[in-house]
Amino acid sequence: MARNATFRGRYGLTSVLAAGLLALGVGQAIAEGGISILMNEAKIVKLARPADTIVVGNPQIADASVQDATTIVLTGRGFGVTNLVVLDVDGAPIVDEQIFVSRQDASSVRVYRRADVQTLSCTPYCESSYKSDAERLSESEMSASQ
Repeated sequence: MARNATFRGRYGLTSVLAAGLLALGVGQAIAEGGISILMNEAKIVKLARPADTIVVGNPQIADASVQDATTIVLTGRGFGVTNLVVLDVDGAPIVDEQIFVSRQDASSVRVYRRADVQTLSCTPYCESSYKSDAERLSESEMSASQ
């Protein structure tokens, strides 16, 4: 009987911890092993301790803006994968994560006309959506590879 109580206790704590992380909105980031952002949207990242150096692997995919010593705002600029490295004053890593930037597919439609691609934002009516330079570049590279 005591063994079952320990078994339930261990998994009970794990379940409570997982539920807490999901309630904080980090379940998706942990599941994918990184930080997920939609293109042309921002996400706030709170740090455990003050940052000294912030590096984004490919600034055409994501951009990091410093709000204060413990708050970074990540913005998805073009779809793809890059990484974020945040170091403290001593050079110790605070964050070393991959950033996944994706398009908002649920409310958008892409119209392909040979090599031309037009993205329409359908919220609720379909209209041409704003495209950053990075998105135009990535779409032209996608068209060239086909």
